[in-house]
Amino acid sequence: MNFASDNAYGAAPEILAALGTAAAGAVPSYGDDEITARVNRRLADIFDHEVAVYPVVTGTAANSLALATLCPPHGAVFCHAESHIATDECAAPEFFSHGAKLVGLEGEHGKLGPALIQAALPGFWRGVHSPKPSVVSITQLSELGTAYTPDEVKALADFAHGWNMTLHMDGARFANALAHLGCKAADITWRAGVDALSFGATKNGALCAEAVIFFDREVAKDFEYRRKKSGHLLSKMRFISAQLDAYLEGGLWLKNAARANALAKNLADALAAVKGVILAHLVEGNQVFAELPVALSDRLRAAGAHYYDWSPAKDGRVLVRLVTSFTTPEEDVEKFAAAARS
Repeated sequence: MNFASDNAYGAAPEILAALGTAAAGAVPSYGDDEITARVNRRLADIFDHEVAVYPVVTGTAANSLALATLCPPHGAVFCHAESHIATDECAAPEFFSHGAKLVGLEGEHGKLGPALIQAALPGFWRGVHSPKPSVVSITQLSELGTAYTPDEVKALADFAHGWNMTLHMDGARFANALAHLGCKAADITWRAGVDALSFGATKNGALCAEAVIFFDREVAKDFEYRRKKSGHLLSKMRFISAQLDAYLEGGLWLKNAARANALAKNLADALAAVKGVILAHLVEGNQVFAELPVALSDRLRAAGAHYYDWSPAKDGRVLVRLVTSFTTPEEDVEKFAAAARS
């Protein structure tokens, strides 16, 4: 019963098959191949907009290079204090932007809002003595499993643009958010004012494939040079693009996300019915955050469940994170629920 991460499970069979197909024959290098061109066309159709698409291998590269493009070295990036860029990327955003400052803000349920950023701005009043407010970065789904609605994204974008800042979205679990919201991809990105999107695929079925998407080529500026200098312009780019191509084919990305979301809901429903368990946040994707009695958590782990404690135990209780994948066995969810009830 592995609920530690959606990274724990393997790649989708369709994506592995696409890699085998891509290995046949000889094609141009460095992204000048037909598969990469097809990924661009697919994403333009999905977002109902012309897009500049740059495949990379990791989410850290996608976020860091996107932020380095949007933010000058003397700039500040406002993000949630628990966001991946702030806590799990080894200062890569600061490194690739040559010194930009991340400003972590404590928002409820993992989300930012205009008022929260507005309250932080007075700390940057000292002109050249302070970092220049340059970017707002949000995570979709948030680190606590919640989804930004189109209206929430638009409010943040309008605020950011009003202060001459741009809006970046870390979409490591973008598909899960979209499957939950039931809207179009455009509605929570460029139509709402997002300037750049880190489009995740690895957590939802790819082997190692992400993409940075800009909705205005002018905003992309010198991204191609940054990607090359960082070592993320692969000579055999078709093998990254082939993963994205299969991921998007026939809506596989949304089907995978919908299954993972449904399993998380089943898990949350089962836990909510157990005495002493409190769901800490709304379940709007494939992550469940629950406050458990430590004794119950110990019994679940003894029964074979794997998951992370999200904060240290206190007063006999612990906040844990459970994550489902597109390929998590249904029987594991049922077994976990039975163990919790017992």
